[in-house]
Amino acid sequence: MSTRKRLTKTKRNQIERETDYLLDTKFGMKKIEPITKTQTKLFNAYQNGKNILAVGSAGTGKTYISLYLALKDVMAKNQYKEIIIVRSSVQAREQGHMPGDAKEKMGHFEAPYIDIVNDLFERGDAYQIMKQKNMIRFMSTSFIRGLTFDNALIIVDECQNMRWDELRTIMTRVGEGSRIILCGDTKQDDLACSKNKLDVSGLRYFKQVIDKMSADCFETVEFTVNDIVRSGLVKEFIIAEEQLELA
Repeated sequence: MSTRKRLTKTKRNQIERETDYLLDTKFGMKKIEPITKTQTKLFNAYQNGKNILAVGSAGTGKTYISLYLALKDVMAKNQYKEIIIVRSSVQAREQGHMPGDAKEKMGHFEAPYIDIVNDLFERGDAYQIMKQKNMIRFMSTSFIRGLTFDNALIIVDECQNMRWDELRTIMTRVGEGSRIILCGDTKQDDLACSKNKLDVSGLRYFKQVIDKMSADCFETVEFTVNDIVRSGLVKEFIIAEEQLELA
């Protein structure tokens, strides 16, 4: 039996009031400004209401910025009621020896978003509070078929690890009043190492499809090594890797 089921109605109401108080009075994010020209392009594309495909080098802030912008909108309680983070289950498929069922295995891949949200709010319980208030949800591509996401901001991370059928399924889940941001890096394609030869990244096909769509629908923002902000070491490493044509 879950902890929530054991709670009395009075206790649940008390917890709801306490989290509402936190959100209204003590729950503010630090302000993030774009550092590079490409980051500015991502900010502008979002503010212009576009659906976005953000692709390129690791450490450029694609996911961090996307979550920041989405959280600002959800916190404002305007059009969007929740953030839905979607990530492929490809790594879990390759790690069958890990303990637990599929959802428990996918819990390992939720960790980066917990860290980002807690960092943005500068408190260790921020992600949990947002999740408890149904303002943020983490899902695997394995569990979204048949769902419709209305009035949501959908962030699809590590999209290079998704097959074409996964990307297509996600796109056909986008309901009324929703927007989608896809983040990925073609040089970190885990499907290339998959034991299943049918596991091939669908990102190239996805890009071809959105290029055929109206310019008002999607904007592609491409990051390069010049946009790496994670650390100087990461930037130097990736530059050297590219010079040796190992990437």
